[in-house]
Parts: sequence; structure tokens; C-alpha cells
Amino acid sequence: MVINNFIETIKGTKLFTAYNTNVDAIKYLKDEDIQKLVDKFNHKDIIERMKEYPRIIEEPLDFVARLVYSIKTEKPAEVPLKDDKELHEWFNKIKYDEERMGGQAGIVSNLMATLQIDKIIVYTPFLSKKQAEMFVDYDNLLYPLVENGNLVLKKVRESYKDDPIKINRIFEFKKGLKFKLNGEDIVANQSTRFIVASRPENLRIEMKDDVRQLLPEIGEMVDCAFLSGYQAIKEKYGDGKTAKYYFERAEDDIKLLKKNKKIKTHLEFASISNIEIRKMVVEYILSNVESVGMDETEIANVLHILGYDDLSNKILKDSFVEEVIEGAKILLEKFKNLEVVQIHTIYYILFVCRADNPLSKEELKECLEFSTILASTKAKLGNIKAIDDLYEGLKVPHNKYGDLLKEIAEKFNDDNYKVVLSPSRYVEKPKSTVGLGDIISSGAFIYYVSLLKKKNEIKN
Repeated sequence: MVINNFIETIKGTKLFTAYNTNVDAIKYLKDEDIQKLVDKFNHKDIIERMKEYPRIIEEPLDFVARLVYSIKTEKPAEVPLKDDKELHEWFNKIKYDEERMGGQAGIVSNLMATLQIDKIIVYTPFLSKKQAEMFVDYDNLLYPLVENGNLVLKKVRESYKDDPIKINRIFEFKKGLKFKLNGEDIVANQSTRFIVASRPENLRIEMKDDVRQLLPEIGEMVDCAFLSGYQAIKEKYGDGKTAKYYFERAEDDIKLLKKNKKIKTHLEFASISNIEIRKMVVEYILSNVESVGMDETEIANVLHILGYDDLSNKILKDSFVEEVIEGAKILLEKFKNLEVVQIHTIYYILFVCRADNPLSKEELKECLEFSTILASTKAKLGNIKAIDDLYEGLKVPHNKYGDLLKEIAEKFNDDNYKVVLSPSRYVEKPKSTVGLGDIISSGAFIYYVSLLKKKNEIKN
């Protein structure tokens, strides 16, 4: 299919997305940057701290240890930063290369507005002037406000408040990055990124009450919802509120969105260091959505929570596609609400559905192929600024393992499941990897919803 056909398919779709947006301060690491960084510390201390595997950055050594671990293991990671003035000041001394939109809700709403789908309503609890200006300036990108008790949709750039700014620090490294640690040469075998995620005390992942009571009305205006940001919820807050309080509210938000119209909802999973928070995402959110997007590490972490330790460990160790598919089938067995499990890795994007899914295998493949073009465009250009940019992504060939991966996935189709796989269009040295998973997931999900919508319109 040519690009125009893909765009024609999705153009009538209306999307709601929430909750997380932030400013990404990005540092593109060169050999000398990482060497200088590790040389600020005793190399043996870094190695010891890597073994401890800190799940929150409480001092600079924690950061360097987790960054080196991410480079060595070739795995992207996101680790929360303790909300500490001195620690923020240490990170602020680093010279970053650029600032841009971050957070799944922000990245996805900008992408879909650029692709000119009919309507995007984006909600984020923090919307400072600086954050609002990072949204693209299109008429189809709207923010929900309540005026005189009525729901009003305004352009995002006109809706900012006197809110604080949430800044995530992103450290991108390319394949071939090289440095020495305690006499050992360490080389990055993959291009990926490490995120130091800020968790301000006063940021709460929630709908403010005025908008919240009008969620059924918002749900009537859209076809689907792309939900993310739950990784930013803390176990406990200074005012005594707990994660349970916010997850119960988030679960109710989904039910309110669907109250007047049975819209499709998608959970975009994320790297969650805190196991208790991870469990709550599974318990309160995964159990209420029709679609979930995750990478192979994230599905392994979910399987661990569900008690499938052996399979979880195998996926973490080897990432074999057979085991990932097996894991996706388990999620469909455990969560009857789920229609589709979507897994994205460096080499492929995968849909696993029940056999009675209304879309054919060919239609499901179309969803995945669209998402791989979005991803290769983003990786190649660094950003998607116009629909015509997608022709650049289309020029990128599928990776060399594609035929083998498709052959393996095909064997898992049976009377109970549809399994489709599209190999990624592999950009050797991407300009940027931040947000690639969000772009893949949202592209596949929006396309999936668009095809379902067209099928229902024909039926009716």
C-alpha cells in the first residue's frame, strides 16, 4: 500500500490520550562524554553499584551504574530520579543537546495531529506554557477544559496554566559507542537510550475532578483512548495518599470513558522499576483495556507478576520470538478483556489475538506494516513533521531476519489464535530512539481501531 492509502484509512479516527507529558532534555552521548562521566567515579564502585541494580537514582553513582548497565545489556531503561534539589542541580550541569516533547501522551498526540487524523483530545495534569508550546499547532489537537460547568475543547497551545515543568533527562547512545571501565573495553552493540525520569512530588497521574465528571462526554466524542504514564505513580505521597488511591481513580477513568460509548482503550506499558507499581498497573489497568503495547522486557516483567517465572526468565535471557508469543497467549488467557497483545522489539512488531478477532490476518499485518513505516521514519529523521516524511521511512528495508521471524510466527496460528508479525525496518544508526515504542504502538492501535470502525460502518 502507498502512504496515501494508509493515511486515508486512519483519517476519520478520533482519539483521546492521557496522562503523561514532559520536556525531554536530550544528550547524545559520544565516546568522550561517557568516558568523562565514568572517570568521575572509582570504576570499581561503578561495577559494585551495577551489581546492586539501583531501582531509583538517589545519587549520581546510581545513575552512572544504571547507564553503563543499559549500554552493556543493550536494553533501554527508564529509572526514576529522587526528587532532591542537589540531585537536580547535578543533572542540570550536564550540557544537553536539545529539548523536545516527551511522555507517551505528548508524543502520540503530536504524531497523530501531524498525520491529520480527525480529532485528538489530549489530557495531562501539568500544562505549563513551555509544555503547551511543545505541542504541534494544529486545529485537530485539543485540550479539555470546563467553563461554567460545560466541556470546552481548545487548542492545546491556548490552554496552558501556571503549572510546574516536568523534565526527563534522556541519554541516547549509538551502536559502536566505546569506553573503558576498569581496564575493560565496553562497546554498545545496539543504539538505544537511558531515561532519568523526574517524579515531582506534586505531579499526580489523575484527571482533575472538573474534567473527570465529564469523561463520559469525552468518550462519546472519540473512537479510542491511548492511556499511559502510570509508571510515574508513587507508592506514597507526602499528603498521605497512596498508589492504590490513584490506581482506583485511573480504573474509574476508563469506566467513565466507556460509560456512554464502548470505545477501544489501549494501555501503553512502560519500564517500571517498582514491582508494587507494576503489579497495580496489571491489576487495575491491564484488566480493563482491550489492547496493550509493550516490549519484550515488559512482557517478561508482567509474566513474572503472574507467576510464570521460568518463561519470564527465558524471555529476559534470550528474547526468542517463540517465547514472547507464548507469553502473549498467556495474557489473552488471563485477561478476557484483552483483544490484542502487541509486542515491539528492535527486530519486529507482533500482534497476538484470539482466532475470532473481527480483523483478518491480512488486515492485522496492515496495522503492523503502517507502524514499522512510522518507526523507521522517526528513527531515520529524528522526528515526523509532515505526512510526506513517511516516504523516507518506506525506503528503509526490513531487517535481514524478517523472513525467518515471519516463518516462526506463522507456525503459532491455530484454531484459538491469530498471530501476525511484521519485521522492523532497521535503521542502523538512528537519529533518535526516544518514543519509538510509543510511535509503533499508537500507529498499530489507531490503524486497528480505524479498520474495526470501517467494518462496523459497513455492517450497519
